[in-house]
Amino acid sequence: MGNSYKNCKIQDNTAELIYEKGSLFVTIFENNIVHVAQKPGIESVAIEESFIPKAAATPDITCKDTSDVKGTAAEAGVSDAAVKAVIRARDITVYVKDNEKLDIYYKGKLVLSDYEKARKKSEKNPYEDLAIAELEGHTVGKDEEKTDSVTIIKKLGKDDAIYGLGDKPGCLNKRGYSYVNWNTDDPAPHVDSFKSLYKSIPFFIVLGDEYCYGIFADNTYKTTFDFGYENTDYYFVEHEKGELDYYFMPGNDMAEVVELYTSLTGTTPLYQRWIYGSHQSRWGYYTQDEVLDIADKFRELDIPCDVIHMDIDYMNGYRVFTFDDKKFPDVKGLSEKLADRGVKLISIIDPGVKKDEDYFMYKEGMEMDAFAHDTDGSVYENAVWPGTSVFPDFTKQSVRSWWGDKTKILLEHGISGIWNDMNEPASFNGPLPDDVQFEYGAHEKVHNIYGHFMAKATYEGLAKNDGGKRPFVLTRAAYAGSQKYCTLLWAGDQSVDFTIHDGLASVICGALSAGMMGCGLTHSDIGGYTSLFDNTRTKELFLRWAEMAMFTPFMRTHEGNRPDTNFQYYDDEDTMERLARLVDVYTMLAPYTKTLVEENADSGHPVQRPLFMHYESDAKAYDIQYEYLFGRDMLIAPVYEQDKHEWDVYLPQDEWVHLWTGEEYHGGAITVSAELGYTPAFYRKNSEFADIFEEIREKYGVK
Repeated sequence: MGNSYKNCKIQDNTAELIYEKGSLFVTIFENNIVHVAQKPGIESVAIEESFIPKAAATPDITCKDTSDVKGTAAEAGVSDAAVKAVIRARDITVYVKDNEKLDIYYKGKLVLSDYEKARKKSEKNPYEDLAIAELEGHTVGKDEEKTDSVTIIKKLGKDDAIYGLGDKPGCLNKRGYSYVNWNTDDPAPHVDSFKSLYKSIPFFIVLGDEYCYGIFADNTYKTTFDFGYENTDYYFVEHEKGELDYYFMPGNDMAEVVELYTSLTGTTPLYQRWIYGSHQSRWGYYTQDEVLDIADKFRELDIPCDVIHMDIDYMNGYRVFTFDDKKFPDVKGLSEKLADRGVKLISIIDPGVKKDEDYFMYKEGMEMDAFAHDTDGSVYENAVWPGTSVFPDFTKQSVRSWWGDKTKILLEHGISGIWNDMNEPASFNGPLPDDVQFEYGAHEKVHNIYGHFMAKATYEGLAKNDGGKRPFVLTRAAYAGSQKYCTLLWAGDQSVDFTIHDGLASVICGALSAGMMGCGLTHSDIGGYTSLFDNTRTKELFLRWAEMAMFTPFMRTHEGNRPDTNFQYYDDEDTMERLARLVDVYTMLAPYTKTLVEENADSGHPVQRPLFMHYESDAKAYDIQYEYLFGRDMLIAPVYEQDKHEWDVYLPQDEWVHLWTGEEYHGGAITVSAELGYTPAFYRKNSEFADIFEEIREKYGVK
């Protein structure tokens, strides 16, 4: 059934396009962002009111059957019969057609075009064999009709590359793949057939031969993103429920598109200075004496240790905002002793509140109706680390304020920052049902933003209660816009091995992808975390990960609770000496890293960047996904395979200096030495920070 265009009208600088069956509302903002939605105005979890840009002056609207429409359409090569209206403002021209189809031009060039034919699956997908895909977990030819779904479907250019969705598994260029936004904690190896992971960031960038644009599909329900997997002629975004609501962001290059996106959703706030230090963490500090011993061991070996992170064992039976009175009887005293050694303390917090009538969090929460409900009105229960637990409704402002005020308990015990985990939300007795009730809506609507609101509660609580200091919040789950409530986005539970899609290599792509999505400060656990599938951490893996981490904004070791089966760096004198060198290099780089963090806070430009972000004219740079630019002036090529002593590197055309040898290069494919501890790293010869890089080489370079 068709949906014919009928008329249009302007209200509050927005064009309402009226069809036989409903309306589309099109707003063109002063910065050329175009908002297309089925409802007027902006209602968004990701976009705070203060971030909404000014609309352009009342747009020019030319309705159908006028000579202006015919002439303008003819100039653009669009058939007169197809164009029903034309909307113009700033550098944007929108051609309106029947069936809610739009063509959007930017600076006179067609950039975004709705696919007007019926969806049709190719008999043979050119990107991968379908039989293999099915074995790997892809759904092939078994899609069920979704009666309530809302779909955005756009033409896909032959040479278009697509980047986005945060740190999803797989390749940097997502073309030819299909993903699902549904925050998921799955301990299985995160191979490239994984469609969902911890974060759901519904933003992606399309890079064509002569255009670059971003699409932010602002819908919190479960969403499928198919980037040419079903058919190479189009890509589509299918929301299971909700309304069509997306933002088109055209730019001259990728950096400009990232700036536009973060102008809407925010940037990551600045660090406190101590964050630039060396962080140590492990699930398995069972007593406060163990924590103090770690600090003393690092001090004894003259290795910087600036921060220690405590995982869940410090709590009383895993009850949040409590301390175990036997294993951690004096956390305030512990924090004071650590402070004497120059060490800060960070603690983990999960959302699940233990069901316990004698537990203050449960009692207070029940009294103020703070928890999610089942459909019969009872408080919903599931199991997580404390056992039977209930889940705070962070979509309520009152609950966020209550939770935020509880950060005072941690601060009063000397805790300096908070690490949010299990906030997908994860649960042990099966996933939360779709119909669990929150103030914002049912769980199917809230699931992807649960971690976002928990981060907001934590951030605002620390901002209020920590004497005006910049909050430190590390989070695993996130949605678009979460970056403004998080000092860092955490990559979660990588495998402790060299596998491409879940080991060391995976976090390179993950950081680059997340960075282009506004999450410019990301972190992965040095050495990986998960060792559930007969994989064990080796000395080589730990050191290769650490040597990469020194060229990131945050350097932290961490691991799962299996010290007897995984290599322990603090038990090996040689590794500790090597780690001391890597940490020192990271510390020496701090003045440079600080400028990158400040740039990210100002413009949204990520700290770790794909090569093509600054070398757009270099066709080869678009194929490189396991190297990255550390800011504008450094190029890092991590060694992500075992037993390697040399490494192939691609350098874009520029004046490069090898960090460890001082040898100069002008670009192209090269092979360099890559002994353990000397990951290939280069800097631009004319960098204003060349003195820092030369100082590093003088102290630690290869003579």
